[in-house]
Amino acid sequence: MVKMEWIEYLPFPVVATDEANRICFYNHIFSELMNIESQACDMTLSSLFSEWQIESSHTVLAEKQERYFLLQCQPMTWESQNFLLYFLSDGLQMQWLKQQVTQLDKMNSELDAIIENSYDVIYITDREGNTLHTNSAIERITGIPKKYYIGKNVKDLVKRGVLQESVTFKVLEQEKPVSVIQKNFAGKETLITGSPIFNEAGEVEKVVTNIRDLSEFNELRNELERMRKLNKEYEKELEKFKKKRNDQEIVLESRTMKEIYDMAERIADVDATVLILGETGVGKDVLARHIYRSSSRCGKGEFVKINCGAIPHELLESELFGYEAGAFTGANRSGKAGMFELAHKGVLFLDEVGELPLALQVKLLRALQEKQIQRVGGTKPKEVDVRVIAATNRNLKEMVKEGEFREDLFYRLNVLPLHIPSLRERRDDILPLVHYYLDKLNRKYSLSKFFTRELKEFFYHYSWPGNVRELSNLVERLILTVTSQTITIDDLPHEYKAVEGAASSPSFTKMVTLKEAVEIAERELLALAVKQFSSTYRMAEVLGTSQPTIVRKLKKYNL
Repeated sequence: MVKMEWIEYLPFPVVATDEANRICFYNHIFSELMNIESQACDMTLSSLFSEWQIESSHTVLAEKQERYFLLQCQPMTWESQNFLLYFLSDGLQMQWLKQQVTQLDKMNSELDAIIENSYDVIYITDREGNTLHTNSAIERITGIPKKYYIGKNVKDLVKRGVLQESVTFKVLEQEKPVSVIQKNFAGKETLITGSPIFNEAGEVEKVVTNIRDLSEFNELRNELERMRKLNKEYEKELEKFKKKRNDQEIVLESRTMKEIYDMAERIADVDATVLILGETGVGKDVLARHIYRSSSRCGKGEFVKINCGAIPHELLESELFGYEAGAFTGANRSGKAGMFELAHKGVLFLDEVGELPLALQVKLLRALQEKQIQRVGGTKPKEVDVRVIAATNRNLKEMVKEGEFREDLFYRLNVLPLHIPSLRERRDDILPLVHYYLDKLNRKYSLSKFFTRELKEFFYHYSWPGNVRELSNLVERLILTVTSQTITIDDLPHEYKAVEGAASSPSFTKMVTLKEAVEIAERELLALAVKQFSSTYRMAEVLGTSQPTIVRKLKKYNL
């Protein structure tokens, strides 16, 4: 059996593998450095590292627990068997080698094989400057055969122009390690470090010089820096992945929605304005939050949402831009920051942006263009770093034609448009959403209820004019109002039963009270209006009632 007992006496980490990269021998320094036991033999050397990148035929850049190692590899034959000998080094290791170089004179003849296979040049002279030994690496760096150097004095090499200056005699004079950087005969920049070896009398007996090609070293250092930057990018991507996993409200099954959310992640770190379009209840606010959570702004600034249609027009300006002390009667004595200021470094989500009055649209456009806002009653503009995401269920193009929305603001908002289709247009998402809300609400209320197949078919085929919001509300309503564990299609509220029955018959299938009949008809009419009109104002106009009444009725019927 082949033995390499001499490898244990080397003062630096060394490991020998076969040609298949399986570990055959290693010394205790390597074992302690890698934190491995004796069972490591027969393992592959690359498996000890989390990253293994081959830089050249003789060099590997590896990483273990955020520490990088340079492995210098040389093939060797020992007792008629072929091995690959790896030397591990790093910045600290180089310094350690300098301190240990005084032990080189105690190496036995077996060290010749190690010296020969060193990636750096090892050049040994006596106290007179005569060359005793060097390795083949000197041929790679200087282009001159190593046999040319043996027996020659370094003074002669300087005279012939092979060397610019002698480190050996500097070491002999100063009796301490000396390092110089110089270009050699081949024009390569090299780091030359000479170290003295003292005898028992304290005299310099030999000088060991290490020559390293700095051009290759600098390339490795640059590559290491590139890898560190790449590692930071990986960390950012990992953070995005974690944020995505924490976004539990997102249920994606249909191809359309997957493409929308893929696009959202691609534009997450772009500061251009996003306009999310879609009917009421499709999940525009969920998509806006996902864009925020996937971006680098998450953690730096807040996600601030304002519903432009839910705040009276006369108060909307102060809510958006804030106001100074004494700006109007009843104003806070110290003033108040607006939504733009609260969203500094973060994201401002303008929901129902189509409800903005024209006068305020001008100020919003200025804020988007100049990245500045001015509080109500203020005299000085304030710089704000805010990404704006807007959303609406209205047709802004039509509003522009009718003069209800500024064309310049529309194009400023419509830089990155994302349209979320209605739930009836992506039925692949319906049952996954039903299961999601059913599981979520069962956990919330400590229940274990489930839906029958017929009820799930109703969910799948129903038109859902209120989209995801209506679906989640109906699931919660059924879970809380039905006493039995099994929820069937007969447990649907009357207005849904009428819709379900209307799919096969235009008349009532059973007797109901006049009040229930009126509610059923009212809900169906409102559901039809939701499909046809994108504005509650337009619905009110067509149905001959007021807009607040329409809003109240839509809430009543979960539309």
